[in-house]
Amino acid sequence: MPVASDDAVGVTDADADRAETDCGTDGESGGDLPINELFHSLQGEGRLAGVPSVFVRTSGCNLRCWFCDSYHTSWEPTHDSLSVLDVLAAVEDYDADHVVLTGGEPLIHDASETLLAELADRGYHTTVETNGTIVPDAPIDLASVSPKLASSTPTAERDPAGDGEWAERHEDRRLDVSALADLVETYETQLKFVVTGSEDTAEIERVVERVRDAASARVRDDDVLLMPEGQTRAELNETREVVADLALEYGYRYTPRLHVDLWNDAPGT
Repeated sequence: MPVASDDAVGVTDADADRAETDCGTDGESGGDLPINELFHSLQGEGRLAGVPSVFVRTSGCNLRCWFCDSYHTSWEPTHDSLSVLDVLAAVEDYDADHVVLTGGEPLIHDASETLLAELADRGYHTTVETNGTIVPDAPIDLASVSPKLASSTPTAERDPAGDGEWAERHEDRRLDVSALADLVETYETQLKFVVTGSEDTAEIERVVERVRDAASARVRDDDVLLMPEGQTRAELNETREVVADLALEYGYRYTPRLHVDLWNDAPGT
């Protein structure tokens, strides 16, 4: 169910910084979260593709990928503010054992850590979809980490806002190898790269090698997932086979975008 109201307040550019994105605290609930939507669907990506899950999508992000598939959590963010207790109650309304905390970038919000701890206490399996620039202090069953490649930068010709303001900021922030290594060492992790074309593979190889050098935990080829860029079936049709061939060539895992195949770009899927 979408939870963003018609008059929801957007998260400003200043909200991109973690210190400025805490929505405050309200005692037992552990603070409010800006929730763009909360719904029940099938996990569409990664090693758990096809698993029924409750998706909790927060609003606000510290990056601005030009191809962001949740535009209203980043470029034009909207949300309702819900307490952690309210989010937990909404999750419990669904018959599912898996919860996916996603965004935007959910880990810019301190209350996400409270939510993850509460979900763990209630026995839920949690996946966090993150860009890999922030390491939380919270229990996570699967860190689905999507390091951002140079091809994600909103250059002038690809900037959805048309003003080019985010290109330099995004490029400076998009990759943090130290944070990636910490995530790999702390959690069960999949490194999920959004691939726009074969030209991305050289950078993917470099990033994987840098994480392997920096982390004490092993990063297997099977932990590296290549996912075609595309928000609609038509767009996926243009990249799917190319990315599948790259996965075969490099020995990485291919991941579909099952929700796009099934429901195209419908919200709440």
